[in-house]
Order: sequence, then C-alpha cells, then structure tokens
Amino acid sequence: MATWFVYILYSPKCNRYYVGYSHDVQERLQRHNSGKVTATKNCIPYTLKAFKEFDTAIDARREELRIKKMKSRIYIEKLIEGNW
Repeated sequence: MATWFVYILYSPKCNRYYVGYSHDVQERLQRHNSGKVTATKNCIPYTLKAFKEFDTAIDARREELRIKKMKSRIYIEKLIEGNW
C-alpha cells in the first residue's frame, strides 16, 4: 500500500507555515525550496517542521484540508509540538 504524508513547512523569511501533502516529503520540500511551487516561491527557504503518514492520498488530502480550514497558527504550532 502506498504511503502518503501531510507535512508542515516553515519559512523564517516570511514567518509563515505551509501545509501540504505528498507521496515523497523530501522531494516535495526540495521543490518548494527550488521555487517550483507558486504558492511558496516568495518565502524560500522552508524547513520541514512536522509530518504525518497516511495510507491513501484521499486521507492525506482530507487531513491537509482539515488543517487549512482551521486557519490557526496556534493549532499548527500545537501539531508541530507533537499533538497531532
């Protein structure tokens, strides 16, 4: 079974978090930091702060959207602290 991940990135340049999902977290981080992702290219570099594994892309996407709908920096920081 394929493994998917929801990940949280942080940009010290813009002091912002970014939440996404991918099959390969390290490859995705590399794409973000090389400026190939429109949503994040103005705030590079990013560091990986946290990630969680899911069995399917659908489950990962649902979790990504759930986190984004919270619109809460405090909530994202709690996830990073280990409360995910």
